[in-house]
Amino acid sequence: MLQVAVIRQEKERVIKALNKKRLFHADQLIDKVLRIDDERKAVQNNLNALQTEANEAAKLIPNLMKNGEKEAAEQLKSRSIELKSQIKNLDEQLSGLDQQLTQALYELPNLPHESVPEGKTPDDNEVLLSKGSIPKFDFKAAPHWDLIKKYDIIDFELGNKITGAGFPIYKGKGARLVRALINFFLDQATNAGYLEVQAPLLVNEASAYGTGQLPDKEGQMYHATADNYYLIPTAEVPITNLYRDVIIDERELPIKNVGYTPCFRREAGSWGAHVRGLNRLHQFDKVEIVQIAHPSNSYKLHEEMCAHIAALLESLELPYRILRLCGGDISFNAALCHDFEVFSAAQERWLEVSSCSNFETFQANRLKLRIKDKQNNKVLAHTLNGSALALPRILAAILENNQTANQGIRIPSVLVPYCGFEYIN
Repeated sequence: MLQVAVIRQEKERVIKALNKKRLFHADQLIDKVLRIDDERKAVQNNLNALQTEANEAAKLIPNLMKNGEKEAAEQLKSRSIELKSQIKNLDEQLSGLDQQLTQALYELPNLPHESVPEGKTPDDNEVLLSKGSIPKFDFKAAPHWDLIKKYDIIDFELGNKITGAGFPIYKGKGARLVRALINFFLDQATNAGYLEVQAPLLVNEASAYGTGQLPDKEGQMYHATADNYYLIPTAEVPITNLYRDVIIDERELPIKNVGYTPCFRREAGSWGAHVRGLNRLHQFDKVEIVQIAHPSNSYKLHEEMCAHIAALLESLELPYRILRLCGGDISFNAALCHDFEVFSAAQERWLEVSSCSNFETFQANRLKLRIKDKQNNKVLAHTLNGSALALPRILAAILENNQTANQGIRIPSVLVPYCGFEYIN
C-alpha cells in the first residue's frame, strides 16, 4: 500500500509511475485519496479541538463547584454533554473516513522501480540473460504429458476423479522426483543462510490483505467461507506475515526465510497446449525464499536472490533466461520483478518457473512492519520474495529435456543422491 505522505509530496511522480503500470486513471484515484485524506484531517483537527475543550471542562467543573459557582458549573456540565455527543459523532466520521482512505489506497498498485521498462505486454519484457544449451534430439521429442503416461509416473485422470482438473497424482518415481526436488531446493536455501519454516496452508483475511493478495486477487484464491480462511497461492503469504505488526531491530537484518508448501490457485481453467499437463495446475508444490531488508540494501539482496535461483537452474542443467518485467506485465504489488524461464525442448518454448520481486515498502505498509535503528527511529522495511523453485514446470522441463531414445529419462546428476535412481524407465 502506498503511503499518503509520499502521494501528497510527490504527486506528479506517483501518477507518472502508475501510468507505467498502465493505470491511466491514476490521477483520478490519487485525487480521490487526497480528497479523503483532507477531509479526514479536518475531522481529526476538529475532534482534537473538542477533546481538548472537553478535558479542560472536566478539570474546571470540580473547581467551580468547590468555589460555590454552581451555575457556571452546571453550564459547563451541559457543554460537556454536548461535547461528548459531538466527539462521538466525529469519532464515527473519522472511523468511516479511515476505512474509505484504506479502500482507496487498496486500489493503487505499487510504484515500479525506475529500471522497469515501458511496455504493455509480456512481449515488451527485457531479456537480461540467457544461459545454457537448448537440447537437440536425433528423434522426435515427446511432450511431458506423453512421457508421464509412457512411464506411469503422474496420473491426471485419477486426480480428476478424486478432486477435479488440475490436481494430478504423482506416483512411483514421479513422486520420488518431486520429493527430491523439494529437498534439494530446501537444502540449497538453508546452505545459503535461509531459516526454514513450515507455515500454515490457510491464512486469515488480515494476512491476505497484508501481502496484497486481497483485494487484488480475490477471485484467484480458494476461500473456506465457513471460517473465512484462504488457501495460500504461495508460501510468501504466511511467511511474510510472520512479521506483521512487528518492529525489527536493524541489527537483525536481513531476515531470510525459506518454506516449502503446496500452493492453490483457482485461475488455471483455460484451454490449449500452453496450459496442458503440468504447465498450469490448481495445486502445485513450491519452495519460496523471503527476505525482510533495510531499504538501503534491498536491491543488492534482490540481485543475490536472483543469483541463488539462477544457480539452482544451472545445477539442474536447464537452459534458462531472466526477464525484467515491463510496466504492463509486472504484478500489482511489485516494484521490480525478474522472471526466470526454462526452455522446454519438446514444447519448443520458454516456461516461467520463478518470479523474484522487490516490493519495497508496499507490503510493509500494510503489514505495519517497521525497522528500528540505534537512535530509535522507525522506518518501513522492504520485503522481497522469490520462487526457488516452483515444481510443475521444472519437472516438465526435466522430463522433456532429458528424454533419451532407449534408456528412459535421465535424472540430473545433482538429484541422483536425493532420488536414488539415475533414470526413469
